[in-house]
Amino acid sequence: MMRSLDVVCPVFREEEMIELFHRQLAAALQPLEQRYRIRIVYVLDPSPDRTEPLLQAISARDPRVEVIVMSRRFGHQAALIAGIDCSRGDAVVMLDSDLQHPPELIAGIVEQWENGADIVQMVRQDRRETGLVKRLTSRWFYSLLQRVGAVDLPTGASDYRLLSQRVAEVVRAQITERNPFLRGLVSWVGFNIVHVPFVPNARPGGRSHYRPSTLVNFALNGICSFSKFPLRFCVALGMVIAFMSFLGGFLEIVFYMLGTIDVPGWASLIAALCFLSGVQLFFLGVIGEYIGLIFDEVKGRPRYIANHRYIRGRPARCEGAERTAIAPVAQSGTVMGESVERL
Repeated sequence: MMRSLDVVCPVFREEEMIELFHRQLAAALQPLEQRYRIRIVYVLDPSPDRTEPLLQAISARDPRVEVIVMSRRFGHQAALIAGIDCSRGDAVVMLDSDLQHPPELIAGIVEQWENGADIVQMVRQDRRETGLVKRLTSRWFYSLLQRVGAVDLPTGASDYRLLSQRVAEVVRAQITERNPFLRGLVSWVGFNIVHVPFVPNARPGGRSHYRPSTLVNFALNGICSFSKFPLRFCVALGMVIAFMSFLGGFLEIVFYMLGTIDVPGWASLIAALCFLSGVQLFFLGVIGEYIGLIFDEVKGRPRYIANHRYIRGRPARCEGAERTAIAPVAQSGTVMGESVERL
């Protein structure tokens, strides 16, 4: 039987880019069509522009395309999880729809999978035009995660990757985190992983929707998801401060007994109080970050809610949420199992 390949593309506010992206994606997939049944899944966070009607038109003229529209904006990682839940191919390729992940590399990625790789992880190589601050912060983040995290994640690991069917099934059935850090999780699951370097393209149009605050939250989530180092750092720092306080008190007693102590000044006292108060607030912030992650887990809310989808350009009911898989669609466009399959 001919094997199947699913291509998952998260989309948000790509009115200027989506037509060009789909043309280049279709051209990149053309050499594979004789060997694979190809299905393209666009996962759309609701956008205030014309991205949705454009995707509906693409779905109407290309029978391989299915569009899943979220009930609200759940974010990039949730869109990727929804695409994996929807996938039932022998392999699933994930790439962004802004053309910074070159679609023409998909044939080489599939070749790596055919040679035995379960995961083909694309590793971004910074372009010369990339800002110095962004390059340095990115390298610092990956270097820190490699040192303190329980995962081997190479510097520049991106969300451009291929997962084999068995890896995708592990992600669907066994990884149920509410704040998934997919780059780390994909490396954490193990199996045979191959890292392939690539140079991202410059965006032909539009602009990135990742704000600095989003990137900071993304980095914090990645570190807290795979490392207890911040908590242990707080414990170690607290012990050091306690020892210094004990030593300072002991020296004050010795100086007092020797009659050499001066009248203490208010400046040193206020400085010490402010320092210790700042350290305590820092500790509370780190603990709060972990408690927040626990809070998200115990609430048990779905990671995403799919509102509706388009099959051959026609709206279709879409039942789906976290721990569920949206029923796949046959190449003819009919729905294979309208109800949600519980994992």
